[in-house]
Amino acid sequence: MDIHSFEGTFTREDSDPTVHESLSIENTLWASTVVASGTVIGVVIYTGKETRSVMNTSNPKNKVGLLDLELNQLTKALFLALVALSVFMVTLQGFVGPWYRNLFRFLLLFSYIIPISLRVNLDMGKAAYGWMIMKDDNIPGTVVRTSTIPEELGRLVYLLTDKTGTLTQNEMIFKRLHLGTVSYGTDTMDEIQNHIINSYSQMHTQSSGNSTSSTPSRKMQSSAPKVRKTVSNRIHEAVKAIALCHNVTPVYESRTGVTGETEYAEVDQDFSDENRTYQASSPDEVALVQWTESVGLTLVNRDLTSMQLKNPSGQILTYYILQIFPFTSESKRMGIIVRDESTGEIMFYMKGADVAMSSIVQYNDWLEEECGNMAREGLRTLVVAKKSLTEEQYQDFESRYNQAKLSIHDRTLKVAAVVESLEREMELLCLTGVEDQLQADVRPTLEMLRNAGIKIWMLTGDKLETATCIAKSSHLVSRTQDIHIFRPVTSRGEAHLELNAFRRKHDCALVISGDSLEVMA
Repeated sequence: MDIHSFEGTFTREDSDPTVHESLSIENTLWASTVVASGTVIGVVIYTGKETRSVMNTSNPKNKVGLLDLELNQLTKALFLALVALSVFMVTLQGFVGPWYRNLFRFLLLFSYIIPISLRVNLDMGKAAYGWMIMKDDNIPGTVVRTSTIPEELGRLVYLLTDKTGTLTQNEMIFKRLHLGTVSYGTDTMDEIQNHIINSYSQMHTQSSGNSTSSTPSRKMQSSAPKVRKTVSNRIHEAVKAIALCHNVTPVYESRTGVTGETEYAEVDQDFSDENRTYQASSPDEVALVQWTESVGLTLVNRDLTSMQLKNPSGQILTYYILQIFPFTSESKRMGIIVRDESTGEIMFYMKGADVAMSSIVQYNDWLEEECGNMAREGLRTLVVAKKSLTEEQYQDFESRYNQAKLSIHDRTLKVAAVVESLEREMELLCLTGVEDQLQADVRPTLEMLRNAGIKIWMLTGDKLETATCIAKSSHLVSRTQDIHIFRPVTSRGEAHLELNAFRRKHDCALVISGDSLEVMA
């Protein structure tokens, strides 16, 4: 049974017309879940003694430290030596008379071989260094809850660490925007802001001038010949795509609570910039939305069906959310379909890793190269693309998509196939680069661990170039060390040959991909 997925359907026959909806893992409420508002209609599933909540309520096992186990083994060995020595002494005297008395006599005489006071001294030592750890000014707030963990630190040989949130602060900062022919860094963000201000000013002027004239149909607009877009238009489309394609929700903090406590609300009619914060499943998403706010396009409100942006002139732009395709580790991308309230235009925006987006976007000759350049700078890259949809195209997609979601068998595959039919020949808008800053004092910490002879492995899902750059900047790899990149292998024989080539090198760091590890496993 797979608890990470659920497939079902829901039919409501008391309404006209009959409602048919799909049920997925998003409709599942796990044990101890609190419903914040509203009511739910539920059916109890996954009950019994083999549920996770019941199995986790078992009595915890007593854990014994490695030092205590070794001390127990030593005590057993010394006891056997004590018995053997006592028997040997009795044998020298000969088994005459009450020999068993002599045996017990020698057992008592040689009993000091077993260090009874050693265990007491060790417990006193553990209590002493536990108190010293908690009182250390260099690591304030440390609490020693068990004595077995600190005593194991001196036995470490291999240390496995994650990158995001461990070596880095998990606080993303937008660093670069690349449009193919032009690149903008932190020192040229003012140019992007000026382009956004001018673009929306021109749009406002044009809309005011054409307010009395009839609006051409979307079909005529789509059939118009394509012209080469200016840099200002490309920047405007890229920033708008970044501001719309995400799962971020703005939350407004109000300090005027009746009880004096801080109150929060997701909707604020004033849309004040001072008390607005962003909530998202990933800090990358928050960094991108904060950057669009800094250049003039601000996310001010979002609910299940729409989101609102505020342009530099203060005008509120409303977009209706038609479909959302969340990010998954398999697809490595996310998408959203929105409808512009003012024009009725339907746009499909998508962003993701370059390995997933390279086959989706239209042919270009710069994406792969620029992704490598940003990765070598230690930046996390995202490819942003879009596709315009007509009303007929979206209605056809929605029909096939809803039919696939109602399927009981192979729902995931059928839904993915329908979405993939839409992910074709998308227009590449931009490439973004976000930096994850290193933790404080991570460099001297890793150097001390390496000097202590501990072998450190960093595990990350980033690109190979990004991982190598972070390893160098964090001093996980010293300046004098060479880096051996484990080439992709398809068999164990090739893996052994590659390992032998690595062993012949002296003082060298190893970089290996997950695909190669699967071959060696």
